[in-house]
Amino acid sequence: MLFFSIFLISSCKQENKYAKKTTGKINNVSVIIDDLLWNGEIGDSIRNKFASPVIGLPQEEPLFNINQYPVKLMEGFMTDSRNIIVIKKDTKENFKIVKNQYASPQNVFHISGKVADDILCLIQKNAAEIVKTIHQTEIEEFQRINRKSLLSPKFFKENFNINLEVPANYQLMLQKEGFAWFKKEIISGNTSLLLYQVPISTIENKNSKIANIIKMRDSIGKLYIHGKELNTDMITEEAYAPYFFNIVLDHKRAYETKGTWELKNDFMSGPFINYAIVDKENDRILVLEGFCYSPSKEKRDLMLELEAIIKSVKINKKPPVKEKSKIMAMFDSKN
Repeated sequence: MLFFSIFLISSCKQENKYAKKTTGKINNVSVIIDDLLWNGEIGDSIRNKFASPVIGLPQEEPLFNINQYPVKLMEGFMTDSRNIIVIKKDTKENFKIVKNQYASPQNVFHISGKVADDILCLIQKNAAEIVKTIHQTEIEEFQRINRKSLLSPKFFKENFNINLEVPANYQLMLQKEGFAWFKKEIISGNTSLLLYQVPISTIENKNSKIANIIKMRDSIGKLYIHGKELNTDMITEEAYAPYFFNIVLDHKRAYETKGTWELKNDFMSGPFINYAIVDKENDRILVLEGFCYSPSKEKRDLMLELEAIIKSVKINKKPPVKEKSKIMAMFDSKN
């Protein structure tokens, strides 16, 4: 009987540990470090690595919002944070990532060393992994929030042969064969999601892939995305070269492009993130793009939400053969 009681208490404690949910705003990181270290080289290194400017935004915004607390405050509400970096001096060098240490979902990064130089080396060595881990966790947090209320999956399956988790507060603004534009109004402006498909040769030819993607974007802008006045099509801003990355999305080769859009002959502009997925099974490039218009307001989290939506994509197997859409035919004729 005594053994059963102990087992029951132990089980309840274990259950409560994993039942506790993390809290906090998107892209916030709690750094647990004593003031003496925070106000020196180690604090400077943390700020340089984790609060550096986000690429692809028109104005400087930090990668993460950092909140610093001394080690003695580690207990209590600090442990509810989704992302925690614990830095302290210890008898040996150590770096480890503990998942769900105090709550779930959670990353706790432990960094320790005998002297400041040891800690600085560990931060330098592991910063990229820390950033990648936090970024992925925040994507998943946005996706969790989005799943509370989603648009019907039927539209995306029937028109693009995909599953995509788009929040219900996005409205379909324009639909053409092989093209769709969804928009969400916000206090400071709006965010948009584009879906379209083009022939594989549109990007996968001998020319520069980034040049091909810019040309493709500008063609779509000329067709469908306009301002209120004549000749105000959406184009890729020429003053700044976009950032380009080879990635894998839904187990397929893809191209990620981040940059700034503008309306030609107009004042409107903002950031965009474009994903071109090489979908050989469906004989196409599937393009998913997010962009926002939010003048004088922060855009980092708006763009992360769009990235989270796009990265929820799951491409279905090839459907029965259909006649080529207008967009597919147009890009075919150009190649």
